[in-house]
Amino acid sequence: MQKLDPAVLSVLDETHTRNLLSMEQSNADVLVHSSEVPSGYVVPLHSHRRTQVLCVFAGVVVVSTERGRWMIPPGHALLIPRGLEHSVEMYSDVSMRSIYVLSPVGRAAAAAPTVLEVSALAHHLLAEAIRLKGQEDDGRREDLVMALLVDEIGRLPEQPLGLPFPASGRLAALCREFLDRPIPGAKIDDWAGRLNMSRRSFTRLFREETGVSFATWRQQACIFACMPRLARGEPVTTVALDAGYESVAAFITMFKRMLGASPRTYFTARQAAA
Repeated sequence: MQKLDPAVLSVLDETHTRNLLSMEQSNADVLVHSSEVPSGYVVPLHSHRRTQVLCVFAGVVVVSTERGRWMIPPGHALLIPRGLEHSVEMYSDVSMRSIYVLSPVGRAAAAAPTVLEVSALAHHLLAEAIRLKGQEDDGRREDLVMALLVDEIGRLPEQPLGLPFPASGRLAALCREFLDRPIPGAKIDDWAGRLNMSRRSFTRLFREETGVSFATWRQQACIFACMPRLARGEPVTTVALDAGYESVAAFITMFKRMLGASPRTYFTARQAAA
């Protein structure tokens, strides 16, 4: 990712601080915000007193917390529970919109971050809410749009784009190394050996630290590592072979099993909806 000019970085930091302060001081039950952010910018660790639904219209965003990372490709959103400290990293130039709910109910009151697929209705409602923002003569229409938007959040399908991270320093280091150089065929015995542990002890530790099996985590991590490149339009063949897959067909099969469509179909549909 590109390194930002210090002057640009300063402006972005000041803008984020100003927007966060304004939002925290507002008593409105639902707020919306629109952002266009360059690649390489990292929103520092922070939290909100509202539940946030961060929607990505273009680019790829990664939200990190102490125990996990969640990837948000185009056409998706991340529900971030209120009070949860998180940072936000732009893996490319990003166009994103956020909904902030003061009194969340139902899906919006979830205790853990959740990646959601943004429906066409939610997309259009959010665009309209942004357009109406601050237009006093359209107050009633704005209230109706906001209410329907919050209701629609509860109907959005979940996607498996969250990646739990272990708290253990040595195990976390191996997981980060895997994200930099994914190996689809990585073996439990190899990881256990690097930590000087038996297979059984490693398997137990990994599940305790992440909440999922090693095989499940490895599969999710492969998608996690490849999604930014696919979203930028890099050829599936190049991405698949660089990621260590023996064939493009094997990569596409894995991708379809996790996300329900081939990479080409998946990203074409989201570009058309943007």
